[in-house]
Amino acid sequence: VVLVDHKPGDGGFCVVPGSHKSNFKMPEGMVDGINFSEFIQQPATKAGDVVLFSEGTVHGAMGWTSDIQRRCALYRFAPATCGYGRSYFSADGVGGATASSCSWPSKFYDDLNDAQRAVLEPPYANRLDRPNICEDGSVEITQRSDRKRQHDKEVFKTKYF
Repeated sequence: VVLVDHKPGDGGFCVVPGSHKSNFKMPEGMVDGINFSEFIQQPATKAGDVVLFSEGTVHGAMGWTSDIQRRCALYRFAPATCGYGRSYFSADGVGGATASSCSWPSKFYDDLNDAQRAVLEPPYANRLDRPNICEDGSVEITQRSDRKRQHDKEVFKTKYF
């Protein structure tokens, strides 16, 4: 979601249209925009616009040249069965928004309540224990059935496979 206008030439989000269908390695020099710049587009957008694209699309950000500060909100979507990564979890396979278990700097957690910590949770599938924020602001942990959790433990030898 674009929060400030991005005029032509301002920089910011850029994309190579159609690249999600490509089976070719990115040409040398394209990654930093030195070569093949004619194929890299920086769409002009207005505050409130939404830009949707496949994660398989070659995309990035051009240097910001506008006098106003660049502001946008990034939302990622993925199927529930693949919307998580092991990198979010500590070596023991335990996830959750704590300074010791994921990559957020520990100071991010100073003075946060349970609901605020839940918002910082990484994306992951519904098969993992997940804190959910209730309407009253409290947090409730959603867990799968004991049978399903036992299955993962027996078959995959871990809480999360």
